[in-house]
Parts: sequence; C-alpha cells; structure tokens
Amino acid sequence: MADTSGFPSRRVWRRPPSRWVDLVVAAALVALLYGLLRLAPSLNAPFLPNTAPKAVSTDPSNLPFYAVRSLLRMFVALLASVLFTFVYATAAARLRRADKVLLPVLDILQSVPVLGFLSVTVTAFISLFPGSELGLECASIFAIFTAMAWNMTFAFHASLVSQPRELDEAARVMRLTKWQRFWQLDVPSGVIPLVWNGMMSFGGAWFFLAASESISVLNHQFALPGMGSYAAAAIAQGDLGKVGNAIAVMVVLVIGVNVLFWRPVTAWSERFRVEESRAAEHPRSLVLDFLRRSQVPRLLARPLKPLWPVLDRLTRPFGLAQHAIGVSPARERTGDVFFAGAVSAVVAYGAWKACTYVNANVGFGAFGSALALGAATFGRVVVLTIAATLVWVPVGVWIGMNPRVTRFAQPVVQVLASFPANFLFPFATAVFVVLGISLNFGAILLMALGAQWYILFNVIAGASAIPSDLREAMTTFRVSGWLRWRQFILPAVFPSYVTGGITAAGGAWNASIVAEVVDYGQHHLAATGLGAYITEATATGNFPKILVGIFAMSLYVVAANRLFWRRLYRLAETRYAL
Repeated sequence: MADTSGFPSRRVWRRPPSRWVDLVVAAALVALLYGLLRLAPSLNAPFLPNTAPKAVSTDPSNLPFYAVRSLLRMFVALLASVLFTFVYATAAARLRRADKVLLPVLDILQSVPVLGFLSVTVTAFISLFPGSELGLECASIFAIFTAMAWNMTFAFHASLVSQPRELDEAARVMRLTKWQRFWQLDVPSGVIPLVWNGMMSFGGAWFFLAASESISVLNHQFALPGMGSYAAAAIAQGDLGKVGNAIAVMVVLVIGVNVLFWRPVTAWSERFRVEESRAAEHPRSLVLDFLRRSQVPRLLARPLKPLWPVLDRLTRPFGLAQHAIGVSPARERTGDVFFAGAVSAVVAYGAWKACTYVNANVGFGAFGSALALGAATFGRVVVLTIAATLVWVPVGVWIGMNPRVTRFAQPVVQVLASFPANFLFPFATAVFVVLGISLNFGAILLMALGAQWYILFNVIAGASAIPSDLREAMTTFRVSGWLRWRQFILPAVFPSYVTGGITAAGGAWNASIVAEVVDYGQHHLAATGLGAYITEATATGNFPKILVGIFAMSLYVVAANRLFWRRLYRLAETRYAL
C-alpha cells in the first residue's frame, strides 16, 4: 500500500493543536464567569431599610471586594447606556420631526442631577425587590447610568446626522433594510465618537460613585459595598490615611480598566475610520493583539452568524433604509405629529402636577430664590467652560493630530479623566481652610475637575478623525500658522467641540451638586448656588424643594442649550460636517 502520510487531506482535517494564547484567553473567561457566579449571591443579600447599615466598614482588607462590586455596577451601567444610546439617538435622528421632542427631553434629562434621580428612584426600586439588596443595587446602577448615557447619546446622534450624503445614497440604492443600515452604516460611522465619549462617560461616572453608593435621600441613609461608599465613610471619619488607601486602589482600577478594556476598544475602533489614504500610525493595544491571535473569540461568535440573515429577513417587512414600505409620507408625518403631541401632553401634565404640589407645600416664591441661586452656579459654569475651551482645545488638537503623541498621552489623559476627582476633595478642603479660600470661588476648580475632560476627549476624537488625505493636502500646500487653524483645524474639530462643550456644561451643572457642598471631618464648606440648594434639600428630605431645584437647573440648562449650543450644533451640521 502506498504511503499516504503526506496526503493533503490529512493535514486539512487534522485538528489544530491548542495554543497557549487560546488557553490563556479561555482561562480568563472561565475566571470571569466564576467570579460573577461567586458575586451573584451578595447582590441579593437580605435588606431592610430601617435596619440597613448607614456606612460600610473602612477595614482595608475589604477593598478588593468593594472594588469588584463597583466595577460590576459600572460595566452594567455602561451596557445599559450603549443600548439606550442606540435606541434613543437613532429615533431622534431618523424619525421625522421627532428630534423636536426627543432632543429637548434629552437636554432636560442631562440637566437633572444624580441626586435628583436618586431621590425619586430609590424608593421605587426598593419596592420592586422587597427584602432584597437588589433593589438598592438597581437604584445605584441607574444613578451611574444617568451619569453616562446622555453624553454618549449626544455623540452618537451627532455622528448620525452628519453622515456623508454619499453613504446615505448608497444605503438607499442598495435597498438595505433599516436593520442592515443600522449595523452596516450607522454603527460603524459612529463607533469612534461613541468609544471616545463612552470612555469619557465611564470616567465621569466614577465622579458620582460616592453619591450612588452612599445614598442620602429623604432623611434615609443607605450604603452599598463599593469604593464610593468606602471613600465617603473615610471622609466622614476624617481619616486621610484611609482616603489615601481608596485613592491608591482607584488608581489601580482606573489603569487596569484602561489597559484591559478601553485601550483595546480604542485600537479596535480604528478599523471604522473613513479616509482615502492610510494613516502613518494607528493606536496599538497588546491586549487586542493578544485576542486577535486567539481562536476563542471566533469560536464564541460562530453560533451567532446564522442569526444575521434571519434578522435581515425578519426586519425587511418593516421597511427599507429610505422609508417604510406601504406608508405614505403624509401618514408618516401624521404619526410623528401624534407622537410629538402625546409626549408634549405627558410632559405638560407632569409639570402641572408638580407645580400644584410645590405650591401646596412651599409656594411659588421658592422658584424665585432657586433661580437666583442658579444664576451664581450659571456664572461658575460659564467661567469653567471658557477656561476649559482656551486650555484644552489646543492640547486636544495637538494630541489628536500626532499619532506618536497620542500613543503616550492618551493613557495619561484617560487616567486623569477617569479618576474620581471628588476623592481629592478632602485635600482641597484642607487647602481652602488653611488659605481661607471661599468655596464660592473654589467650587469652580472642583467642578472643573469633573467636567473639563469632556471638551478634551471630544477634541482629541475630532482631531484624530480628520482624514489623513486632508492633512497631507494642507502640508502639500504649505498652509500653516493661524491660517491653518482658522481654515482647517478649527472647522474640522468644531462638531466634536460642540458635543464636548454641551456635555461639559451639563457635567458642570451636575458636578455642582457635590462641589458646592464639601464635608471633611468637622469642616463643612458650602457655596452660594443651586447645587448646594439641591444637596441640602435632598439630605433633609424636602421633596418640594428638590423639585424646585431640579426645575431651576433644568430651565438654565435647556435655555443655554436652546439659545446657544443648539445653534452651534446646526452650524456644525450644515457648514462644518466633513
């Protein structure tokens, strides 16, 4: 018999040997699943509001467990934020005239502070899961979600409304279904801004971790195991050593999340960049390179591939990318008008009930004092936004347009932006007390620590997304100096800056809640402003004043967005979209 050991089919059908990369990735996935299973029982621990602990233990040995619990809340909130972004931003961009309702609602939601959501949702979530800590967990995750979702939604909506007309026409010519268009055009074109803003939103959510884990609302104090509640307890005790322990663990967490998650996602998102010439350098990630060498992700994704054609067939009756089949434009307009009218009616009814409740408890005069306090906070927001623009726009352009600089500066910026600055508030309070600095001025610095990064991250994303062929054209024509900035750089990053500016202003209003009232040990500093007003009303359980404060803050934010930021948005869409 002839020797068939060298027959090609034997090599084709021979099972490839397991590689050490696959073993490491598989072991990491098993360890992750095992950790989630071990953590699950603690999420459903017995809970009684009247006997629940008001603070967590500050024993340093509990820090690893607290860190894992906080990370789990953050990533669950991130997943919920991505799903909300896809649905809400797509509806606002694709439904005719729906943006007239959905975008103002988003402005209002962005203006409502985290404590405002907590004061309403804590009792509701606890009632949904009586006797279980899961209700408080859901309230905490929802509060973290509110710190993430709005910025990501604004960014993805901006990418949808500024899509190149050629891609839109291609989707119509190819008769893509709405499902196909979403995954093959909408999501890929918005991945880069979504990733960068998701990174920024994740970092901004760390800022409110203490408020979402150590909850003080309606004369009740609740504490969940986590880094935020640990820091709050250490600050209340005035123990700088334990605060330092929390800071050290948070530095490790932030760096670990950036290295293991955000850096690989950022490098992966570069595959969706649209340009005619290849950039000289792209962001690299050792973790992403490691995963690409492994067969485990492909094996896990293989069972999902048959679902794609099935979903294509199921969604085709709902219409093509151009318009819904069998629905006339007149009927479509009628549906949009009905939708807008229904939402407006619900909002008007809720506003009327709230005004009736406020008038019966504190009177309409409370609105005047709240609006006056809002003017002080508004002044701080304006100063912060102008200063952050002047400082971070040039820095963001320099980082985003220089790939070699991005490689080294991006991790540093991510760590600085992701670190919860309110962990440093005790040290800032000590400095303010020693130097005699009023919190009326110091609050601007504290607010900037949590809000300025939105501008920097968006400008970096906008500068890095400038097509390489345009950069090469500017270099070829020797356009430099102020002419280059005025005619090329500033128009190119303007849409991204507007997104960063509107979210930075909203983040500054939200940060005023924790920046205008600072406690450390026996020291209590309070600034004159709307943030301090809402914080004190929430702590004392004065729900009518909470509503008044939220209304005043929403009025300022929506007015600024409508009169200023939205006009810049339209300008960015019509004149400066690439």
